[in-house]
Order: sequence, then C-alpha cells, then structure tokens
Amino acid sequence: MASVSSALVPPVIDPAQWKLPDRGIIGIACLIITESALFSIFVVGYIFYIGKSLNGPYPKDVLHFPVLGTIALLSSSVTIVIAERALEHGRRALFQLWWIVTILLGAFFLGSTAMEWHQLIVNEHLTISTNLFGTTFYSLVGLHASHVIVGLLFLLLVGAVTLFGFPIETQKRRVMFLSWYWHFVDVVWIIVFTVVYIVGR
Repeated sequence: MASVSSALVPPVIDPAQWKLPDRGIIGIACLIITESALFSIFVVGYIFYIGKSLNGPYPKDVLHFPVLGTIALLSSSVTIVIAERALEHGRRALFQLWWIVTILLGAFFLGSTAMEWHQLIVNEHLTISTNLFGTTFYSLVGLHASHVIVGLLFLLLVGAVTLFGFPIETQKRRVMFLSWYWHFVDVVWIIVFTVVYIVGR
C-alpha cells in the first residue's frame, strides 16, 4: 500500500537544478517557426495556382534555372559556418575573411535575382499583374529575396563593426543566431527553387 502511495506522489523538483530556457534560442526558434508558416502559405498558394493562368507568358516559356545564383547562396551557408568556427577559435582575421565572402555570395544571389526580374519584366513582359503565374511568382520569390536582404543587412552590420575594431568575440551567441537565420533562408530557397523552377515548369 505504501508503495502505491509513494508512486502517486509527484517528484520534488529542486529549484536550484531548474533553469529557464535560453531566451535567445527561444527567440530565434520562434522567429524561424513563424517565418516557416508564412513561407508555407506562399508555397501552397503557388502550387495551387500552377497551370491556372488564362494567358501567357507561362513558366515553361520564360523561366530559366538560376544555377549560379543558387550555387552562390548555398555556398554561403558553408562560408558562414567556416567564419563562425574561426570566431570560436579566436581567429579574427579568418572570421572577417569568410564573413565578407558570405556577404559577397549573398549579394551575388540578389544580383542574379534582380537580373532575372529585369529579363522577365522588360523582355518577357511578365509583371505581377500579368497573370496568376506572375502574381504568385513575384510574391513567393520576392518574399524570399526580402529575407535575403534582411539577412545581408545584418551580415553587413556585423562585418562593418568588426572591421572598425568592435570586440566581436564577445558576441558569439548573436553570430550563431544570425548564422541560423542565414541557414533558414538557404533551406527556404531549396524549397522555392524546387517548387518554382522544377515542379512549376
């Protein structure tokens, strides 16, 4: 009987052993979850309207694989990891080098996106109001591009203050969180690329 009673008694938790979750990790996790939900809506919308445009141009007629831009963006996930590890080992110059490379790769991706849009708008006459394809394409790809821009602004901020002598070694956690956001942007691009340039064509 005593064993049954003891089994029903909840275990006593020592307050000294319990800690609040890291607010930085919780914050970036909530951001990524929220942004994932937002992107999911746009991706589902794009998939739903595939092939439902009543007039051209159509994806198969105007879309080309953005190979170089994709390679650049996915490579930037590698370079930011190298930069982060250099910072962890106290190699400031190496961190700065790979951080700048990451920024350049991200900027190249944005440049290739801008050139693609110029080609589509000026030469192919595809705008956001042309048809359902134009509406969903610019909405989804533009949403991703806006997140790349935000990420690049933060990367530039970190790069600038580091070059001016700011002790970035004291901000390793924030660098890690920014790295997580950048990886999220890259993963989203894999999904967008698959949906728009492979499935949607």
